[in-house]
Amino acid sequence: MMRRRNNLDIMAEVLEIARLGAKKTWIVYRANLNFKLVKEYLDELMEKRLLDSEGSIYRTTDQGLEFLEEYKNFKKFRVVVTA
Repeated sequence: MMRRRNNLDIMAEVLEIARLGAKKTWIVYRANLNFKLVKEYLDELMEKRLLDSEGSIYRTTDQGLEFLEEYKNFKKFRVVVTA
């Protein structure tokens, strides 16, 4: 049984997908979200300057990459603590 993803998990997944650049449709399919939810996440990530867009291509910013690194460190810590 899979556990539900929280907002941080989804944001990190979107940033990971957009790391090398991705169109909105690709993000929808890869993150297993609908277009309405993806738009909300993209808007929030861009507002926080973790994601940038060049035309129809979304890319994770340097600040977004830093967030991803911290998120991964936190997830490692969390697994060790709960194991």
